[in-house]
Amino acid sequence: MRYSVTSDPELEQLMDQPQEPAGQPAEPTHTPLVLARLLWDQRAYILRWCVRGLIIATVMAILVPNRYDATTRLMPPESGGSGMAMISALMGSKGGGAPGLSSLASDLLGTKSSGALYMEALRSRTVQDRLVNRFDLRKVYWVRYMEDARQYLDGNTSISEDHKSGVITISVSDRNRQRSTALAQAYVEELNHLLSEVSTSSARRERIFIENRLVTVKEDVHRAAEEFSQFASQNTTLDVPSQTRAMVDAGADLQGNLMAAQSELEGLEQIYTSSNVRVRSLRARVDELRRQLSNMAGPKPSATAALAAQGTPADQAPGNQNPNNQASDMIYPSIRKLPLLAVRWAELYQQAKVQETVYQLLTQEYELAKIQEAKETPTAKVMDPATLPERKAFPPRVIFAILGALLGFLAGSAVVLGFAFWHSIEPDDPAKAFTLEVLRTQKAWLIRMRQKYRARFHRSSSTPPLHHPERSGADD
Repeated sequence: MRYSVTSDPELEQLMDQPQEPAGQPAEPTHTPLVLARLLWDQRAYILRWCVRGLIIATVMAILVPNRYDATTRLMPPESGGSGMAMISALMGSKGGGAPGLSSLASDLLGTKSSGALYMEALRSRTVQDRLVNRFDLRKVYWVRYMEDARQYLDGNTSISEDHKSGVITISVSDRNRQRSTALAQAYVEELNHLLSEVSTSSARRERIFIENRLVTVKEDVHRAAEEFSQFASQNTTLDVPSQTRAMVDAGADLQGNLMAAQSELEGLEQIYTSSNVRVRSLRARVDELRRQLSNMAGPKPSATAALAAQGTPADQAPGNQNPNNQASDMIYPSIRKLPLLAVRWAELYQQAKVQETVYQLLTQEYELAKIQEAKETPTAKVMDPATLPERKAFPPRVIFAILGALLGFLAGSAVVLGFAFWHSIEPDDPAKAFTLEVLRTQKAWLIRMRQKYRARFHRSSSTPPLHHPERSGADD
């Protein structure tokens, strides 16, 4: 009994072809004409292989997910200037940049197109990490580590430069057309962000200095305003020059009223007795005017100076308090206190105004420095922004089908030629005999395994169903 290697009738016919008797020279069977004739005779078999390859390739092309390409084109960067020097320093000092960027910048700067610096910045680890975190690409690519996500992103991104025009093209491929467009646009945004972060221009250094100085001056302004407000609140000194003028005018009015009341009192005392109602009333008015004038004048200069040095209001001193609590009626400092308080008030006021003026000037300079920095910082100018792709870029199903049919043709031809070569070998060849023995053994094992599983399947299908007493009773 001879075991067949294949179940194809035509191949069985090929294997059953008579072989040349041993010892007789075989006719040449490897000439192109003979091989072409053999393939022509087995054209039906090869056609079936072509159909199989076509079907398999078509199914694979349908199952492969579509991919969309979004492309952004950038204008060539301006050569020369502080911007390109800044990028050169960026590539050498930035820890997240790609290796070898410093030497690349030194080679390209001034002699070649500076677009290569933009390309290296786009491929830098800093930009890729920001894109991975921004779009959560580890979840999109089904990876755990940032390094794997960067590799996937780099594989899906194509960055090239036209050597003649210097235009930089950024193309991103993704299964989601919206995400591919967003990634292409994000590359430009992150490039500009990176260039602005690592700028080494003089305007940037000036802006950083003014920014740090503004923080310090703002604290000084707050501290000076707080000290001035506390001093003014404790001593009720809102505006010392205005208060002094107002106090002097009020004191002069009181002094005049007091003198007039005293003259009138002296006249009444010459006419009436001291127990007269008019005399007593006018005397009380004179006493009140004297008290008000005394309160407005304040304590002696020596006591006022000592209290001002200690920061204690004179009206609250133990020796200067009025036993009738009349000093509490004065809400403003006395005339004697104003000159002493004016020195400290003017000092604090001047300090607060100086700090405020410095802060205003620094704020103006800060805005100007930011404008100058924006002028000196290079930015990528977009020539063609990324738009939503309308057609898929992969897979090309027609090409897949043609390649599948071509591979099927090659596979079928290889099988036919292989069997032809097999028959050209002498029957008593040891290698052929060993190969036949291995094939027969493997086929016999496969037949036994098939019969075993077939018998087990028939046995399980012929087993009677279990008897359910309750169900049978219900059926009865």
